[in-house]
Amino acid sequence: MKTKNITLMAFAILAFALIVGACSKGGSNDPGDNPAGADNGSQQTETSDGETSSESELPRLQLKWFVPASPDAILPEGDIDFVGAAIEQKFNVDLNIQYMPSGADYDNKLNMLIASGDVPDLFVSTGINSQKYILDGITADMTPYVSPQTMPNYFKWVSELELQRYAVEGKFERAPLVFPRNVYRSYYIRQDWLDRLNLPVPANFEEMMDVMRAFTFDDPDGNNRNDTYGMSAIGNGDSVSYDFPHWIENGLVGAFMIRDNKLVDVQSDLAVQHVLQGIKDTMAEGIVDPDWFLMKGQEHVDKAVGGKVGIIVGGSKTFAFDSDPLSLQNKTKAIFPEANWMPFHPFAETGTWTENLPDAPFMFAKATAESNPEKIERMVQILDWMASEEGFLLINYGQEGKHYSRSGNTITVTQQHVEALRSDVVEQGNFQQVYRFFYVNNPEHEPLGLELIDERMTERDRKIVETIQSYKLLPSIGTNVAPPPGFNLADFRKKMKEYQVKVLFDEPDASNWPKYHEELMNKYGGQDMIDTYTEQIKAAGVIK
Repeated sequence: MKTKNITLMAFAILAFALIVGACSKGGSNDPGDNPAGADNGSQQTETSDGETSSESELPRLQLKWFVPASPDAILPEGDIDFVGAAIEQKFNVDLNIQYMPSGADYDNKLNMLIASGDVPDLFVSTGINSQKYILDGITADMTPYVSPQTMPNYFKWVSELELQRYAVEGKFERAPLVFPRNVYRSYYIRQDWLDRLNLPVPANFEEMMDVMRAFTFDDPDGNNRNDTYGMSAIGNGDSVSYDFPHWIENGLVGAFMIRDNKLVDVQSDLAVQHVLQGIKDTMAEGIVDPDWFLMKGQEHVDKAVGGKVGIIVGGSKTFAFDSDPLSLQNKTKAIFPEANWMPFHPFAETGTWTENLPDAPFMFAKATAESNPEKIERMVQILDWMASEEGFLLINYGQEGKHYSRSGNTITVTQQHVEALRSDVVEQGNFQQVYRFFYVNNPEHEPLGLELIDERMTERDRKIVETIQSYKLLPSIGTNVAPPPGFNLADFRKKMKEYQVKVLFDEPDASNWPKYHEELMNKYGGQDMIDTYTEQIKAAGVIK
């Protein structure tokens, strides 16, 4: 039986992984063994385009990936990881995956790998960082590898136009991960705390502030201790979180928006002065988790699970579902059985976010393309399989007949299936989450023409979806944009964040922001960036 290894660090010091490194899974060097459940009498495999090939026709390759994963994800040893086993046998590879939660530690680890010359064959980064990697010559030209001919399944999710608009300075060296078309970003609130305090669900900004005060000062959990706060967020030690409602309260929604037929870079806009002042005032009231700025990853969710805060932002569809065993709802109820997290948004009628555009990219190492182009070709085959019906279902739903049933294009998930998945996946390290990097953790089955009947969904789950889908979304800017040649976007954002943090923590008020804004625009190239973005958006026909 094929064996997969996970680095000792992943088990011995998993809690330390965010700081010192990432979990890693290596594959067997023995191509003759089959994963559990495979047909031992056949060496035939089926490629993502339906053609049959033999493993013996493909030389076995060693592949190294570096990808984001949820904090609770661990790739197990042996054939328990049926996803990895399928990939390794189907494509005759040994797949070594390093993984860790997104955030500053992830970025630092990737930068360390690149600086040491140990560039992963495939890696995922933020959009900002990807520009730097491309300009620094780290990434491979994707033109010979990524196309509708080589990745027909991928192009069911991402259009050629979207890919074209995703280029950086005319270079096709990154491609977007499969991204959700639906937006599930929402505030969630402890409904049981509201009920205890006899308060309505907040319907606007001021009502939300009042509830945050009550959650902080009125003992919402009834334990006779002053140990709760209105809300929490994460700042990673360097950023002002978008989770604060003060952004939208001051007319700033999403990352970019169109206002009066002009592009607005939300994070550096003049109106950020009022955002920062509002957050300073809220912090001074003591109604926000005082640890928010230094927290990383999912630490704010841990605070919510632990009953320390009553409002938090979630971005996935099942964030508080009854039917998701790892949801905020179920984790909290395991400690507080009366807990009831429900969605709400103070700006539900005016605009909660912007429509989605392609977000994080995957990239190939230039060194790999130059020395082992066959590795890029094989990875393209793997990624296209992940985008196929077969790969999508295995990664997101599990094994047919065991974790779901199928009739034609209808996928049915029952409680019995859920229990099997809990035993086979969740309790074995929740390893599917590692491979879900490819779908930005919000997989949508509709592009594959599949229909889902999820019998585990409760009436409460359906109400959550109905509520979030009722929120108004603002139009996106219509296209991904690339900064002007020679402009280092990462450096610009770093300076911008430094100014914001300085205002938030070191200055008495936000009155200096206009001065910092002018420096960002003129000294650090912000206006050139906005002008370049504007021309690209005009070319896409979004503004005149």
